[in-house]
Amino acid sequence: MTNITRKRADPGRVLALVLTLGIALLLAGGAARAVDLAVPSNAQLTLERISARDSYGVATGPALDGRVPTIAAEGQVARRSWRVDAQGLSTLQLMAPLRDQLVDAGYEILFECAAASCGGFDFRFALEVIPAPDMHVDLFDFRYLAARHDDRDGKVSHAVLLTSRTETAGFLQVVQIVPADEETPQSAGGDRPALGPGDSAAPEEGDTPLPVAVALERNGHAVLSDLAFETGSSNLGPGEFASLAALADYLLGDSDRRIALVGHTDAVGGLDGNIALSKRRAASVLERLATDLGVPRSQMEAEGVGYLAPFTTNLTPEGREINRRVEAVLLNTE
Repeated sequence: MTNITRKRADPGRVLALVLTLGIALLLAGGAARAVDLAVPSNAQLTLERISARDSYGVATGPALDGRVPTIAAEGQVARRSWRVDAQGLSTLQLMAPLRDQLVDAGYEILFECAAASCGGFDFRFALEVIPAPDMHVDLFDFRYLAARHDDRDGKVSHAVLLTSRTETAGFLQVVQIVPADEETPQSAGGDRPALGPGDSAAPEEGDTPLPVAVALERNGHAVLSDLAFETGSSNLGPGEFASLAALADYLLGDSDRRIALVGHTDAVGGLDGNIALSKRRAASVLERLATDLGVPRSQMEAEGVGYLAPFTTNLTPEGREINRRVEAVLLNTE
């Protein structure tokens, strides 16, 4: 049986300085080994998910005209995230030491950028990001790096780094994709099995979603999980939705607050069609907020990213249902 490994630090307890992340490569001598990347000594591992056979979209350039150039890296995929409790820690301070270690290990940097130079909103929502609270991404303060390693036999490994921060903590996401015939990377803690293909990264049983207003200000976004759309349609179903009432109360409480409503789909069908559908569904939510709940349109915008930012796997019916959603993203409070 496989499951998500979640490690929450007890007060005063931190991880060891060096954590084996399982990035496999071949050295000049031809022997495969794992490279140990050093993370800050007070880094707390918040989530680990490892798939024996999977794919991951590696962004290789900035967002242009709403599109992000991406390559599909296939093999064993390990996703991990950390929280670093420290005030004033910059995204560059988180990123630079790991970048240097990858370069020293023989990786080629394919692309790196910071927030606006990445393409801002469009770039962020083209990335697969571990959901909050395990990972946090500030739309205006994040860094991204993608790297590649080729061994003598033509086998390719990739590493993708993402860093961001809040006022009190830094956040780090590391994704490694190694050849499928290499030894499966082990969980950092070693006390629970790693996830296999098709396992879900949905919240653990008993997790309680944060109230909409709290989620917006703590995590920067909130999933409007109770929405229901007519089958095969962008029309929002009838009825009163608690998430929309809460969102309306939040927006009406301060006219300077602005949000983007972002539609998401599962991975069934083509990208263009899914982006169009997801944007229409976000627009339908905007219309309900404006028409029925009195929220000024100037405080909202509607966007759609199709299947480019899944919450969990698209390999199961349950996962696809979770991925079909609309999120509210806080743009500013000033």
